[in-house]
Amino acid sequence: MAAQSDTLPKKYHDAVLRWQQQFLPDLDFLQENWDKHFPKDPCYKLCAYREQGICGHIEVGDEAGKPKYQKACEMSPQQANHLLKAVKAQASTEFGSIQQHRLTLTRAQSEQDQFWVLRMMAEELRHGYQMLYLLLNDDWKSLVGQSGEEMVEEILSMKPGSHVLGAFNIDFDCFIDNIVFCALIDRVGKYQLTMQKVSAYQPMAESMPPMLREEAFHLAAGVIPLRRWMQEAARGEIYATPAAIQRALNKWLPRGLEMFGDERGGASNIKMGFKDATNQVSLDQYYAEVTKMVRDLNLRYLRERLPNLDSDQLDRTLLDLEGGERSREIQPDEILRLPAKGYFRRRGVHGYEMIGTDGRSYKDVLEYIGHLRVTLPEAYLASNDFRHYLELLKKVAAGTMTRDEAQQSSPQLSRVGGSCPCSKSVRWIMPEAAAG
Repeated sequence: MAAQSDTLPKKYHDAVLRWQQQFLPDLDFLQENWDKHFPKDPCYKLCAYREQGICGHIEVGDEAGKPKYQKACEMSPQQANHLLKAVKAQASTEFGSIQQHRLTLTRAQSEQDQFWVLRMMAEELRHGYQMLYLLLNDDWKSLVGQSGEEMVEEILSMKPGSHVLGAFNIDFDCFIDNIVFCALIDRVGKYQLTMQKVSAYQPMAESMPPMLREEAFHLAAGVIPLRRWMQEAARGEIYATPAAIQRALNKWLPRGLEMFGDERGGASNIKMGFKDATNQVSLDQYYAEVTKMVRDLNLRYLRERLPNLDSDQLDRTLLDLEGGERSREIQPDEILRLPAKGYFRRRGVHGYEMIGTDGRSYKDVLEYIGHLRVTLPEAYLASNDFRHYLELLKKVAAGTMTRDEAQQSSPQLSRVGGSCPCSKSVRWIMPEAAAG
């Protein structure tokens, strides 16, 4: 299918370019070297793509079979608010990801890794641009009380620490974060975009296929370096050790799982025709896919260490190691393990439960904190994000706050008041009711 390209009104196109110059200053460098690194792919273009010829009737939900909504005014205020929540969250993640990646981009091991991540950042900028196009190309104010222009200004003013989803408010500490983030968090993006291909809002549905085609490269930018690092580690060429990769997996997987929303929810998305799967179903599919990725990485490590073994022997060796047994001079802690779904969670059914990487439940809060300290990256332990988690965890463990209250006590996005230009900015603040 062909994709039609559009641009934002000049005022907002220029605003995105100014944002890009601040947070993605290497974009020109990428475009100058595009043919060197990506000779088979068309050069990057900042625009909004809309796929032509996609299904024109609502595919799921109460109104399945009816024509898809072309304009916001065709929806109920409830539907419009529900849809806008997803659009704004998607936009926030795209711009937030760029802000995170730029922190450690220059620490890439190789030129290829650096350019691959840089390309991913450029395409995330286009995806954010895509969402701004949806906000500006329709009249939302009568339905939600906020114009597209106001929403765009709000999104472009977000900084690290003010994004809608927690995963995009966590600092990167080294280039391992760049790669594991691509492998895990961008994979969540693939699931979200796939579910939204059926959106009852035609402009949203038309936006998804071009984004998904680009998302495939983002996953490769994570998985391919991980494969290489595991093989290099097996040969003793240590850049990223399996232990360092493991701690990064532990850091990012819980935030990725939370991006699906509460496991008990998602039915309203199907009912309104905006997605075709519940949160639990998509989360389980995601976890199974990441499990396969980790198994593949482990087999690549073993194949490099034990080149004379056939596939069956490698499988049996991996099973022994996964069971905690030393096998063929390889220790169990040399392989990667996917942490349990309930580990280090602050949202959903497992939010603020004390569950270890292996699924074990902890009763003593200090013992659990000790477990987190040896399973998470050392640099992350000094972050505000981790400190805030521990503060709420201790309150839950002491019985002064319920788990539900802790989940609701996470900082909320709020506009900073005032008449100066910075009044458009937003930041995370603690709600007064939950501050005590």
